[in-house]
Amino acid sequence: MRAGDDPCVKKKRAAEGDVLTVAQIAGIQAAKRTSELIPLCHPLALNHVAIDFTVRGDAVEIVCTAETSAPTGVEMEALTGVSVAALTLYDMCKAVDKAMRIEGIRVVEKIKE
Repeated sequence: MRAGDDPCVKKKRAAEGDVLTVAQIAGIQAAKRTSELIPLCHPLALNHVAIDFTVRGDAVEIVCTAETSAPTGVEMEALTGVSVAALTLYDMCKAVDKAMRIEGIRVVEKIKE
């Protein structure tokens, strides 16, 4: 997510509260509810979900790690987690930074054990 010179993300504060913590909770919640949001996506029992942020200059990198013991992958859960975390950051900071944009959402790694 590109955040321009947004003090909202750099200071981690907006009128609604700590933007990174709120976005983290939203992303985890979304990953857990993926099957309710994406039509025909099977519900999975997740063993672990984490949302991590790295602020680099004018960008915020968002990484969602999801794990399951189910015989299927968790790509949709991870992608949903990242997407909703990014949308939450956008929503909380849009009044401060009109130049923000969300870009580059992708699966970085999939490990099947």
